[in-house]
Amino acid sequence: MIDLKALREDPEAFRSSQKVRGGDVAVIDQLLAADDARREAIANFESLRAEQNTLSKSVGAAKGDEKNSLLENAKKLSALVKEADSKRAQAEEIAHKLSLEVANLIDPEAPIGGEADFKVIETVGKARDFKSEGFEPKDHVEIGKIIKAIDTERGAKVAGARSYYLTGVGALLELALVNHAIATAVKAGFIPMIPPVLVKPAAMEGTGFLGQAAENVYHLKEDELYLVGTSEVPLAAFHMDEILDNLPIRYAGYSPCFRREAGSYGKDTRGIIRVHQFDKVEMFTFCKPEDAKAEHQKLLNWEKEFFNSLDIPYRVIDVASGDLGASAVRKFDIEAWIPTQQAYREVTSTSNCTQFQARRLNIRYKDESGTKAVATLNGTLVAIPRTIVAILENHQQKDGSVKVPKALIPFLGMDTLVIA
Repeated sequence: MIDLKALREDPEAFRSSQKVRGGDVAVIDQLLAADDARREAIANFESLRAEQNTLSKSVGAAKGDEKNSLLENAKKLSALVKEADSKRAQAEEIAHKLSLEVANLIDPEAPIGGEADFKVIETVGKARDFKSEGFEPKDHVEIGKIIKAIDTERGAKVAGARSYYLTGVGALLELALVNHAIATAVKAGFIPMIPPVLVKPAAMEGTGFLGQAAENVYHLKEDELYLVGTSEVPLAAFHMDEILDNLPIRYAGYSPCFRREAGSYGKDTRGIIRVHQFDKVEMFTFCKPEDAKAEHQKLLNWEKEFFNSLDIPYRVIDVASGDLGASAVRKFDIEAWIPTQQAYREVTSTSNCTQFQARRLNIRYKDESGTKAVATLNGTLVAIPRTIVAILENHQQKDGSVKVPKALIPFLGMDTLVIA
């Protein structure tokens, strides 16, 4: 949720932010009008209530006809107070609903444009020249069949399109990645968490996933619960309605994630790049607002450190304004090189959400100037399926086996994934 005081002081900044995000600019003026009505309704209610309190004291000291007259006035005033309170509640509800339609105020350093208008920050590693090695690289589906690591046919039979089984060394590879990620996070000072993946509406709305992202959320209507698309949601809501001490606080959550993939018809239908369910280790930070920008860079550096350990070529991009979620003011993605696609594909992202989520979730801290909302940030340390894709394709050998990155050998117990 945006800061209404900041909106009143500089509405043009929010109009500009909405515009470059591709959002509704008109909602800014609607919210400003609703906020004026809300403040007026609150002032009117509080004025009448103060008058009512004063009258109540006068009634106690009065006698006879004077008291009867005051009681009659008190009755009329009570009705006015009740009506004013109702108008106040209604005005606050209208302003609240409109405020939920306004995205976070974008970072001026974020690139402007749509999905294709990102800025490449750096490129790390060099793609293998498979031709010079004497063979054409196989895609992850072919390799997965050869080493019996991935079964998409039975996944589709049991759970429908975009479903899969990880079997044998595929399952072991996931567990190795998770253990390596958690060990990396703990070493960096994160508290490991296994959070719930079914959450109440307040948690989903508070993190900003019931707005533009709602179409990709699984909703269990009978229970009024949601399946999360990322453990960012339960990690953010963990401290809902709390005042925090000793910032920063960092958590690393391991969980399954669920996404409907609405609007992706025909995209990435082969293999396990775009699926409905996958596992992920997510970093999440609560910190002071003035530390958020530096913390964002730290999260990116931890992601890079992890991916460097896997010996996979990648690039880091600064995501453009129109491709940001409503909560993020800026987002960096790591995209791994996928040889058979001759393209970089997203494997991790990290977002600075400033105080946007914390205002919605009522998560605060105290300093010398009073109580204020914390800043929240998130970053994917490892998203399993796409990382497995990158490992299989980049480390495949001519005979169909796959070399295991050195960092995973202690967790996997083997140095090569061999033909089954």
